[in-house]
Amino acid sequence: MSLISIVVPCFNEEASIPIFYNEIQKIIKQMNSNFELIFIDDGSTDATLETIKKLNKIDNQIKYISFSRNFGKEAAIYAGLKNSVGDYIVVMDVDLQDPPELLPKMYNYIINESYDCVATRRVDRKGEPPIRSFFARLFYKIINLISDTEIVDGARDYRLMTRQMVNSILNLQEYNRFSKGIFSWVGFRNKWLEYENIERFAGETYWSFWKLFKYSLEGIIAFSTMPLSISSITGFMFCLLAFALIIFLIIRTLMFGDPVAGWPSLICIILFMGGLQLFSIGILGQYLSKTYLETKQRPIYISKEDNIKK
Repeated sequence: MSLISIVVPCFNEEASIPIFYNEIQKIIKQMNSNFELIFIDDGSTDATLETIKKLNKIDNQIKYISFSRNFGKEAAIYAGLKNSVGDYIVVMDVDLQDPPELLPKMYNYIINESYDCVATRRVDRKGEPPIRSFFARLFYKIINLISDTEIVDGARDYRLMTRQMVNSILNLQEYNRFSKGIFSWVGFRNKWLEYENIERFAGETYWSFWKLFKYSLEGIIAFSTMPLSISSITGFMFCLLAFALIIFLIIRTLMFGDPVAGWPSLICIILFMGGLQLFSIGILGQYLSKTYLETKQRPIYISKEDNIKK
């Protein structure tokens, strides 16, 4: 029988883990496959690791990796994929917003229809604050407009992949990771499953609006250089506009002897141009900072404790 690895990132999820385990066991019993569960403790400050260890004592299918600190979900996904040994690999959240009952259908698509990946996407955002939903949709529109890599609106990290696809993902060892883009960039034959949004079953989310905003910037910078082009084009257009205005003012002064009046308008123009320059420098700085972090070649994560057999 084939082996399916289930990668489960966790951060302060002691309340969710036992519930998730019970639900996933129901699905495992329905499927004619072997399973391993890989829990990634992303530097939790609660009893997440202790809860995983208790489950490990009663189920040797459970593996775990505990980070030395919080490295983020992207690092947790990478660690899980790197340490999985299954023929097929699943990435899913522990809060049951990724419905386990979809797993048999996902597996059947890969086995019977030769897909390399079966991914999921939400068709609505029920339960989310309206402002977050608005900016989420705006992000997907922007990134698909400026990037050659398609990022599907509502896409989740929840997906089942073949070993070949996972190996291709692991070849991309960049420090600044945006998994939704990486999953799409590597290609392969992909099938999308749609489902209605499911609210978190236990615990609370740690994805604040600010964290999601920074995460969206990671995605834009990682998969598009269009902001640099926009900055350059805008600068060039304003140079042309400034040159045209200079010619206009010279001709106007020579013909009518009418000097430019008023320093308030001048101050407004200076502040506007200064703000535009700082904005452009900021865009450049974002790309430069990512390059700087990549050149350091720091590890994506540091494991403090695990039960992975080397």
